[in-house]
Amino acid sequence: MNKKIEAEELNTPIPSREGQGGESPTVEYTDENIRHLSDMEHIRTRPGMYIGRLGDGSLPEDGIYVLLKEVIDNSIDEFKMNAGKRIEVDIDENLRVSVRDYGRGIPQGKLVEAVSVLNTGGKYDTKAFKKSVGLNGVGVKAVNALSSYFEVKSYRDGKVRELTFERGILKSDQTKKSNDENGTYIHFVPDHDDKLFKNYSFHADIVETMLRNYTYLNQGLTIMYNGRRILSRNGLKDLLTDNMTTDGLYPIVHMKGEDIEIAFTHTNQYGEEYHSFVNGQHTTQGGTHQSAFKEHIAKTIKDFFGKYESGDIRNGLVAAIAINVEEPVFESQTKIKLGSTQMAPDGESINKYVGDFIKQQVDNYLHIHADVAEAIENKVKESERERKAMAGVTKLARERAKKANLHNRKLRDCRIHYCDVKNDRKEESCIFITEGDSASGSITKSRDVNTQAVFSLRGKPLNSFGLTKKIVYENEEFNLLQAALDIEEGLDGLRYNKVIVATDADVDGMHIRLLIITFFLQFFPELVKKGHVYVLQTPLFRVRNRRTKIKNKKVIAEADEKRNPKEKKSDFITRYCYSEEERLNAIKELGPDPEITRFKGLGEISPDEFAHFIGPDIRLEQVTMHKNDQVQKLLAYYMGKNTPERQNFIIDNLIIEEDVVEEE
Repeated sequence: MNKKIEAEELNTPIPSREGQGGESPTVEYTDENIRHLSDMEHIRTRPGMYIGRLGDGSLPEDGIYVLLKEVIDNSIDEFKMNAGKRIEVDIDENLRVSVRDYGRGIPQGKLVEAVSVLNTGGKYDTKAFKKSVGLNGVGVKAVNALSSYFEVKSYRDGKVRELTFERGILKSDQTKKSNDENGTYIHFVPDHDDKLFKNYSFHADIVETMLRNYTYLNQGLTIMYNGRRILSRNGLKDLLTDNMTTDGLYPIVHMKGEDIEIAFTHTNQYGEEYHSFVNGQHTTQGGTHQSAFKEHIAKTIKDFFGKYESGDIRNGLVAAIAINVEEPVFESQTKIKLGSTQMAPDGESINKYVGDFIKQQVDNYLHIHADVAEAIENKVKESERERKAMAGVTKLARERAKKANLHNRKLRDCRIHYCDVKNDRKEESCIFITEGDSASGSITKSRDVNTQAVFSLRGKPLNSFGLTKKIVYENEEFNLLQAALDIEEGLDGLRYNKVIVATDADVDGMHIRLLIITFFLQFFPELVKKGHVYVLQTPLFRVRNRRTKIKNKKVIAEADEKRNPKEKKSDFITRYCYSEEERLNAIKELGPDPEITRFKGLGEISPDEFAHFIGPDIRLEQVTMHKNDQVQKLLAYYMGKNTPERQNFIIDNLIIEEDVVEEE
């Protein structure tokens, strides 16, 4: 393959050569190129180093929630030191956030440094904070730097010191008498004026989930969220009860030690599901503590029965683990995966600590509660029977997948993957699941080959509802999709952060979308529960008009500002519309007599246009699962046998949509 073809396939242009000898011109590099940034400037210039992604608030990992978490973490650390049992969190319609705790209050003499100077904090002193999640002297400073307005008040012993900042710059500092209880008050507004958090909003369900997690891990703590009380009386047992979408096969087993708490049960769902925490921090990507739990819960149950394989024991397991560690080491500032191997700098290993606790407590529990032991064994036997029944087909499928991976025509892979531990862009990795070659071709030509992969389906996939996991190995497309995602053994090796279903916005496309989501819900529910599955929103209409016909100069100026500098200035101003309402607004904005195109399929959209829909402004709808969704009933109703009830529902709700006719 020549270099030209290879470069086109990777969507990366070959660099041009200028001058004799094919050498590029040398760029001047002088003393003036060397810059020094203050702490606040550095955070604002490189926010990704401190809070990960920015985002608009539609996803739990978006930056505005990291800012909120950094403030609350400090209040939680006060609670852990037995200082303050109540935290008040208020987020108003103007997106202003206030957090008030009743702990000891930040020492007033060092208040400025504590909120604006990096590598400054009380968490370096383990006497003041034994097992804290805020370790690096960064958190609240990042909140300050990335807020258009930031206010902090420290109440201590009859006095309050108040500071206000704007984008990290101190604006006022005053100390006065106060009769308020000791503690800290922080008020901030994420900066939307400097293109940091553009068009953001706090989603109440994401905030409430975050706050509930804090209460599960800190029994006795009350959080008031916009006047509503959130608390937990049973810790991780409440967490599982509130989050499980299928019933447990036996009552949740709940155990607590000095620095460890676990809860678990088995369900009839496929795969494994874990919720893990360190010092109150939700480690969504697990880490050493979660790995230790998985290893030792299987080993303990295996030793109790004297047989069975670990995979059969863990199949259907839903569990939570929380540990407290002195000076934990996380794999990034966002603290979503634990890297520590020891409970304390000179303490015993996390693996041994977790293993000893599980061995003693779970083994004792199973000896005492014979009914639970029997329920576990019945589930393990069922998993074992199913595994053995499909052993032959599994082996053949793995061999087929291994060969296909060497030259998998269905998969156009990317360079960066979610499982790449040390890659800063791994969160951006995604895979588009498309229908047909035309749609996949458009996406393939317009994608970012570094972070965006494409998997092409051939027609409609099989309806997998009610089938056993054997079908995953017998069906070639399902098997290749499982191999592409690398989720056969769980999510530890998941290759893409976002699994995006990209189908046409017509009846057939909707059906294919449902079939793919059914496949994930049936066999890999944790992929959905962990928030990795999305649906790509593509425009229904393109509305455009010639520049010469548009009288509103502001519209033209905004279009030019958004234009890629490398693209030639178009004679048209274009609006892509995702709904009828957006179409009408675009006609009003771009009139008179705009040109309107109705997109009937992804294959009709050119690669140049598709780049707009899967770039920075991509619109995604996350597929979510909640306890009240009654997933199995919904799947049985919509994807099960064609019952009279469903037939009547379709007849009663049938809508015939007419094509949009363009006016001459």
